[in-house]
Amino acid sequence: MTTGFFWDERCFWHGGGNYAQYLPVGGLVQPMAAGGLPESPETKRRLKNMMQVTGLWDELATQSAPEATREQLLRVHPTSFLDEFKRISDSGGGEIGIRTPFGPGGFEIASLSAGLATAALAQVLDGTLSNAYALSRPPGHHCLPERPNGFCLLANIAIAIEDAFAKGKAKRIAVLDWDVHHGNGTEAIFYDRDDVLTISIHQDRNYPQDTGFFDDRGRGKGEGFNLNIPLPAGTGHKGYLEAFDRLVAPALRAYAPDAIVVACGFDAALMDPLARMMATAETFRAMTERTMDLADDLCDGKVVLVHEGGYSEFYVPFCGHATIQQLARSTTEAVDPVAENFMIRQPDARFDAYFSGIIDDMVAALD
Repeated sequence: MTTGFFWDERCFWHGGGNYAQYLPVGGLVQPMAAGGLPESPETKRRLKNMMQVTGLWDELATQSAPEATREQLLRVHPTSFLDEFKRISDSGGGEIGIRTPFGPGGFEIASLSAGLATAALAQVLDGTLSNAYALSRPPGHHCLPERPNGFCLLANIAIAIEDAFAKGKAKRIAVLDWDVHHGNGTEAIFYDRDDVLTISIHQDRNYPQDTGFFDDRGRGKGEGFNLNIPLPAGTGHKGYLEAFDRLVAPALRAYAPDAIVVACGFDAALMDPLARMMATAETFRAMTERTMDLADDLCDGKVVLVHEGGYSEFYVPFCGHATIQQLARSTTEAVDPVAENFMIRQPDARFDAYFSGIIDDMVAALD
C-alpha cells in the first residue's frame, strides 16, 4: 500500500495582506501581533514538519506537481475570472472576491495548489497510489466558478474532478467535505449534476451564512445528489461520528462512486478560532478510518484528501498527523497532548441526546 503526500514549498508563500482574523485592518480594527489572515502557512508547514520529526514523512510517497494548466482551470472557471485574477496577480496582488486577498504571484500559487489536488486524484485513480493527501494552499471549497470566496482562490477539488472526467479516469465521484464551513463552492459547481455526489458536514450558519441548508438537495439532474448536514455549535466527537454513520455512510453506499475525495478541513477542532465545534484529533482519525472502510467496499480503496481549513497553529498538526497516519495505516504516532483534556470537555449525555435528535430528523427526512 502506497500513500501519496503532495506538497510544495511555494504554496506556503501565499500571503493575505494586512488582516485581523477575517477583517481588513482599518477604522477600529487594529493590526494583530501575529498579523494577517488566520489562513496562514504555519498550520500547514507545522503539519509537514511534525511528520518529518516523527518519521511518518518517510513512509509516504512525497512529491510536488505541476501547476494546473489553463485548459484544466477553464473546465471550472470562466475566462473572464481567470484573466482578471492573472492581471491583478501580475500587478502585485489585491482582491477580487470576498475575503480572498493575495499577493504577487498569487495566480501561480493558486494554480499550483489546484495542481497538487489534480495530480493526487489522477495517481490514485490510475493505481499509481493507493490513496493520497494533497496539502493544497490556498484552499478551494468556497470558490465559486466566477469568483473567489472565503480564503479560496480556485476550486481545487472541482478542477481535479473535471480533469479526471475529461481524461476518462472516472465517471462518478463523491466529495465528502468535513471542513467546519459549508462547501458552498463545490456544491454550486455540481448542483445540477448527478456524476458528483456532494456531502458537507459543517457548523450551521457559520460561513457562508446563507448556504448549507439541509433542504438544498440539488436541482434538475442533480436533485438528490447534494447532502448538507448542518450541525449546531458544540457538536462533539460522538455527534460527528453519529452523523457520519447515519447520514454520510448510507449516502456513499447508495451512490457507489469510483473514488471518494475529502475536503479535509480541521477547523471543527475544539481549538479553532473560527468555529465553535468540539471535534478532536481522534474525531478526524476515526472519520478517515470510516471513509477508508467505505472506499474499500465501494471503489477499491480510492480515497484522496485535499487540505482545506483549520486555523489553530498548535492543534492542526496533531489532527493532520492522526488523519495521515490512518490514511497510511501507519503505527507512527504523534501523541495528542490535549486528548484527555478535550475528552473531558465533550458534551454530556443530555447534549449528545440533543444532537442525536437533530440527526434523527435529518435521517427521517431522507426516508
